[in-house]
Amino acid sequence: MSIFDWFANREKSEPRVRQQQEREIADGLWTKCEACGALSYTKDLQANQLVCLECDHHERVDGDERIQQLIDPDTWIVLNEHIQPTDPLKFKDRKPYSDRLKDYQEKTGLTDAVHSGTGLLDGLPVALGVMDFRFMGGSMGSVVGEKICRLTEHATAERLPLIIVCASGGARMQEGMLSLMQMAKISGALQRHREAKLLYIPILTHPTLGGVTASFAMLGDIIIAEPQATIGFAGRRVIEQTIREKLPEDFQTSEYLLKHGFIDTIVSRTQLKRTLAQLISLHQPFFPLPSSMKTEKHPEPELVHLDAKQL
Repeated sequence: MSIFDWFANREKSEPRVRQQQEREIADGLWTKCEACGALSYTKDLQANQLVCLECDHHERVDGDERIQQLIDPDTWIVLNEHIQPTDPLKFKDRKPYSDRLKDYQEKTGLTDAVHSGTGLLDGLPVALGVMDFRFMGGSMGSVVGEKICRLTEHATAERLPLIIVCASGGARMQEGMLSLMQMAKISGALQRHREAKLLYIPILTHPTLGGVTASFAMLGDIIIAEPQATIGFAGRRVIEQTIREKLPEDFQTSEYLLKHGFIDTIVSRTQLKRTLAQLISLHQPFFPLPSSMKTEKHPEPELVHLDAKQL
């Protein structure tokens, strides 16, 4: 190889090296919006709770991050973390259900598709359940149903307002009828919560489908949805094939459901915590702090009674 060929090859390879270095430096610094394609500085996007700064598109949020957005720092108390899923039907599709559970547990660090616990929301004690779409699409199996049911019963016993953030593809087929039974079990617990004259607010995020929509997602006193969330029971294609009609373009979106009276309001994620605090304060202006939440970090707040003059 001549000296001229060597220099020519070097000049061809150098731009590629520089391009590779530029890509490595930029990796993770910017996030592209799924809706409008705009590039946002990742730290700015996270500071805006993963809501696009250009088009207000709401990116999907993991359960841990959702808890951080809603619950005051150092006040979250986990409930029923020990409950583990099993494989009662010995179900097998492309792989055994038991192996699939282990794979998702290792991948996500979760035991199942829901977080449950109590904490302070803007200083107000609440019971909170957060479904996590990372774990098998947030599908509702026996563990999800049991944890939400126990959370509801705990909220009733401690007289706490209940909030459940829904994000699910529906019931988990690998558990068959055991999964479908959770709909009735949770609905019964919510009825007892209602009879105790306590507040329940479901928050419908993208997507909320199937058995979750057919049960606790639609049983709230005030039903809140995030903008442009997909909410429904059966999928769009199944409905069109069944009724043999073309559905509207915005069918099963939050905006469509609000227009037709299925939900009460649409709230941006950036305003969600503030809105929930206002609703809870209006429903129950003061709270005795439950015994389970009395720690050094959360001293019991002084009860304030308002008389007619103050109102």
